[in-house]
Amino acid sequence: MILDSRIAPFSIARVPRIEFGSGAIGKLPAMAATYGKLLLLVSGQRAFVESAAGAGLLANLKARGFSWRHVRVAGEPSPQFVDDAVAGLHASKIDVVIGIGGGSALDAAKAIAGLLRPGNSVMDHLEGVGPELPFRGPTTPFIAVPTTAGTGSEATKNAVLSVQGEGGFKKSFRDDALVAEWALIDPDLLATCPPELIAADGMDAFTQLLESFVSTRANPMTDALARSGIMAIKESLLSLYHEQSAAAREKMAYAALMSGICLAQTGLGAVHGLASPLGAFFPIPHGVVCGTLAAAATAANIEAMEAREPDSPALPKYAEIGRRLAMQKGLNGKDARDYLVATLRQWQEQLRLTRLSAYRIGAADFPRIVANSRGGSMKTNPIVLNDAEVTGILAARL
Repeated sequence: MILDSRIAPFSIARVPRIEFGSGAIGKLPAMAATYGKLLLLVSGQRAFVESAAGAGLLANLKARGFSWRHVRVAGEPSPQFVDDAVAGLHASKIDVVIGIGGGSALDAAKAIAGLLRPGNSVMDHLEGVGPELPFRGPTTPFIAVPTTAGTGSEATKNAVLSVQGEGGFKKSFRDDALVAEWALIDPDLLATCPPELIAADGMDAFTQLLESFVSTRANPMTDALARSGIMAIKESLLSLYHEQSAAAREKMAYAALMSGICLAQTGLGAVHGLASPLGAFFPIPHGVVCGTLAAAATAANIEAMEAREPDSPALPKYAEIGRRLAMQKGLNGKDARDYLVATLRQWQEQLRLTRLSAYRIGAADFPRIVANSRGGSMKTNPIVLNDAEVTGILAARL
């Protein structure tokens, strides 16, 4: 019997050209030369530029006749940081922006590359803040070089900017024109990541893949990429956390890239909905939010769908991931979903992911966090969670 299984219409937005592999950093000078000889390097404070790989890259660039300006990002970038960089460099006629580092460095580089030529404030375009004017460009070419495996920023069109504290926010400057020309992924660059960064970033990537897989905007193409990324994390995250190996670095770098591609097409879910106010109001790293809330949010989604929307297409998808993680073909339905949640709880303990209270978050803060969690990511969660259910996610990890 032939089943009449239809594929619903879907769209795939622009992604970067991708160069992946051990030693790929050596291709960066030739890649940059296609745009010109004056570079803007945007990196973290010290980790990459003080590493052997960083020193080698700078020596290579100098030998090939490049000149550059260098902007260093400390913590998550703010709109003021981007505006100051743009104001100071607008007249420099930069040929290409190279972002090298974790998600913060890449997001800062992305925003700066978008505004170097127009020269206006990023506040003109930030979602949910200010006038939200359409972005017209032109942009400066941007090459993204991740040195961590988590955010997937190398593959997305959004630069996440934060103002922390009372009245703070975490919002995106987002446009297709901001997508990197190239995403250069060299797994060897992960060799300097400490275990706590591997844990937080790895759980960020896993959460992005799982939330993309069950998103209301998921499609067969992103499902295939999410499956492969999730299995790469299953095979490598704990291994990389405990002991570095080339194979584990490669799989985690691949998974992070897949997570960025997927989230850019599908949107995310409850964990990232909560990550926005948590990161704005408290000094909690984004990856820690994802890792510490992943199990509780997954359990809340499953419980809500089983009670209110038992025909939701996300329920068999959660079961599929549980079955894949268990490597048991006969595991199905609720048993498979329970296995998924149990696995995530085991990972949060094995990776020593801290609870919310470690960042001075208390139950009295929950109403404000929940009230500010209903942004873009929550809109593609597979079920609309009520305030009590969202509060329960936070309470489970207090």
